[in-house]
Amino acid sequence: MRRYWQIPCLPHRGLKCGGSSLIEVMLAVALMAVTALGLIAGQLWTAREDRAMALREQAAWIADSVAEAMYTPATADPAIRQWDARAAAVLPHGQASVTESGGVSAARVTWESLRDMPHADDVIDKPASCGGVDLPVGSSCVALAFAK
Repeated sequence: MRRYWQIPCLPHRGLKCGGSSLIEVMLAVALMAVTALGLIAGQLWTAREDRAMALREQAAWIADSVAEAMYTPATADPAIRQWDARAAAVLPHGQASVTESGGVSAARVTWESLRDMPHADDVIDKPASCGGVDLPVGSSCVALAFAK
């Protein structure tokens, strides 16, 4: 029984009778595999960037808290120690510190970059130095300047 959607095979009219060739199927599978790998690589890159952004956000919050704690000189040292401990707990090898130069202070939070993160040259918004101090390779930093 013939269905209406089937095209009749008429070899005498120049039509080919048969299915897809093995090369066409292999090409289609290869194209789908390359596309899937591209999508997976894009998702992995997005996940790494999301993690790096979360670390930068945590460091910015800690730097802001250190700067606020410096407004009260009596509680400045215990507050810096507290926020340094918080940075060590939240960030990989995190450290919080305050530096002063020419009447301007800077709350700086540094941490070790993740191994699978992009290199410093690959990140567009990363500054060349952190509060006037060059960082060692594999470190990231957030600096927040403030006046006492």
